[in-house]
Amino acid sequence: MIVLEIILNGIVLGGMYALIGLGLNFQFGIARIINIAYGEVLMVAAFCAFFLYTIFEINPFLGLLIILPVSFVINWLFYRGVLVFLVRRAKGVQDILEKDSILATFGLIFLIQGVVTLVWGTDFRKYLYLTDGVPIFDTIFPLNRLIACAVAIAIGLITYLLLKFTRSGTALRAVAVDPTAAQITGINVQKYNALAFALGGVLIATAGVLISMYLSFEPSIGMVYTMKALIVVILGGLGHMLGCLVGGIILGVAESLGAYFVDPGLTLAINYALFILILLIRPKGLFGVN
Repeated sequence: MIVLEIILNGIVLGGMYALIGLGLNFQFGIARIINIAYGEVLMVAAFCAFFLYTIFEINPFLGLLIILPVSFVINWLFYRGVLVFLVRRAKGVQDILEKDSILATFGLIFLIQGVVTLVWGTDFRKYLYLTDGVPIFDTIFPLNRLIACAVAIAIGLITYLLLKFTRSGTALRAVAVDPTAAQITGINVQKYNALAFALGGVLIATAGVLISMYLSFEPSIGMVYTMKALIVVILGGLGHMLGCLVGGIILGVAESLGAYFVDPGLTLAINYALFILILLIRPKGLFGVN
């Protein structure tokens, strides 16, 4: 029974990791941008949700209606105003684009953290929302965690279906597989790259709002979530959206088992070990063609 409870806790945790990885898969797997500042968007969204709830008493779910459109616009503008020039300079050479995007977004980390620190300070922030307990297998799970996990998994599945059965989704998948071939068939690659990058920003902002309901946060948490997102993407396979769901669950369960049987302080080490293991056994991920 204990193991079952640990696995269930890992699934709850993994649902959120899946959503975080899904957003990075849009930005890296489709738009081909390695966004080192990816986790900073989560951090900013968490602070915005905190601000809206504590100052204006707008609950996190209504806050999403404000935060997500803003995140979409800012990420779209950043791609069209900055990253598109890096794409043009790379002239289709992925290695050059990856190095340039790493450098461009690395500096963005310090800019975002500096602004957030100036506005909210360096203290940890937290607010209470939907904290009632729900008994499952003799274990009490906070309602906010369960709802956040359910919303994250639902968004992931809806995103997968939209990519699978809509015209824009088909275009995004074509760009992810082969941008050159997609361009030849008449797909506006830069348009869909910008859309993918913006949608990735929306997904990670959603995760930030959901996480803010049950975890404390401060301006330097972003890099941890960037790393977790990268692990999920590598686990599932670059560009494979359903793989993100599976990869997120695997990471969540591995963390939960490791925290119980080994040491809660070694979760990052467990993440790293899992990352290295997958790279050695399945370099292109569980769903990638190795």
